[in-house]
Amino acid sequence: MSIINSFLDTLAALASESGFAGLIQGDGWKNIIMILISFVFMYLAVAKGFEPLLLLPISFGMLLTNLPFADMYHPEFWDYLTRTEIDPATGKEILNDHYLDYGYILRHGGLLDILYLGVKLQVYPPLIFLGIGAMTDFGPLIASPRSFLLGAAAQGGIFFTFVGAAVLGLSAADCASIAIIGGADGPTSIFVSSRLLTVNSSNSVGTIALAAYTYMALVPIIQPPIMRALTTKKERSVVMGQLRQVSRLEKLIFPVLVTLVIALMIPSAAPLVGMLMFGNLLKESGACDRLVKTAQNELMNIITIFLGITVGATTQADKVISLDFGKVMLLGVIAFSLGTACGVLLGKLMYILSGKKINPLIGSAGVSAVPMAARISQKVGQEEVPTNYLLMHAMGPNVAGVIGSAVAAGVLLAIVK
Repeated sequence: MSIINSFLDTLAALASESGFAGLIQGDGWKNIIMILISFVFMYLAVAKGFEPLLLLPISFGMLLTNLPFADMYHPEFWDYLTRTEIDPATGKEILNDHYLDYGYILRHGGLLDILYLGVKLQVYPPLIFLGIGAMTDFGPLIASPRSFLLGAAAQGGIFFTFVGAAVLGLSAADCASIAIIGGADGPTSIFVSSRLLTVNSSNSVGTIALAAYTYMALVPIIQPPIMRALTTKKERSVVMGQLRQVSRLEKLIFPVLVTLVIALMIPSAAPLVGMLMFGNLLKESGACDRLVKTAQNELMNIITIFLGITVGATTQADKVISLDFGKVMLLGVIAFSLGTACGVLLGKLMYILSGKKINPLIGSAGVSAVPMAARISQKVGQEEVPTNYLLMHAMGPNVAGVIGSAVAAGVLLAIVK
């Protein structure tokens, strides 16, 4: 009888320590909802093709982090600590900077804690930019330098939203992290939010990234109505001339010059812009084929997996199932819509100043969703003139938007210290 009782006690202990018990206790219902949401995102990634390279890892990370007792990610490990020191002049204790105990994390962290170090230390986003640079042709931007203005204008949504969020009473870190969603650039959003947000913040890196990639995937739905509302049929029908041929020397000088100018003006933007331009220099040099292929493929793929699954790990139920996440989604779509509108409106001004030779639709490509936003510019233009090919003209503002979002990130980081 004692053996049977012992066996039953063992089964009861195993049951109480199982993940199933965690799901039915306390706030376990929130975990169930998050697991179901992860299934929805998996479906959208696989069946609908919504940013599958990142949405699928993010959704699976979301699944893993919401499994009770899995011990793969510990949000409490990422609480910032404070330390005091003795002021030698006065002999009094003074509060030093906040810090994370990385040694403790390395010793006791789970798999996703270790991988998340690459996010928290701002390693993954710049490496993603390295791969993007190795795959990007800046020729259309060099051929039409005015595209820089369109790319800059489209970042207006970021700064308008930053101010608006501040008016609503959000913290400076939350304002900056939410506003950067307007750039439609997932790695940049992760870079800014991982630098500014802590576990004690009302939002997390995961919620910011989730919103950013959601709106990147919804570019074909969000942008066209805004573009049509702000332009006339005559403006959308403008057929632009062919871009000039860009020399190899120009393509070699461009990444070096951009790095120097932006890094000296806004040092906080150097990690993103520097890696973007380094990748592009590798590509344009023609002398580093192996490195270019690695940056475009193996490195990009590995970092994408690590970035996606660890960002998904930060989407705990208490962060996503909250009013704060609703604010993130609402302010995020406002930021993205304002960015699109700002680009189109500057395009309209250029249309007038150029003697009606510039199609204002290319301004909407100033957000950095490459190359999707440029394709949307062409698609809306071809609705009016089927033979109109705006893609190359729109690629100028589009790649300028990548640079612009990195610069905007640097500005926000400089403002919010």
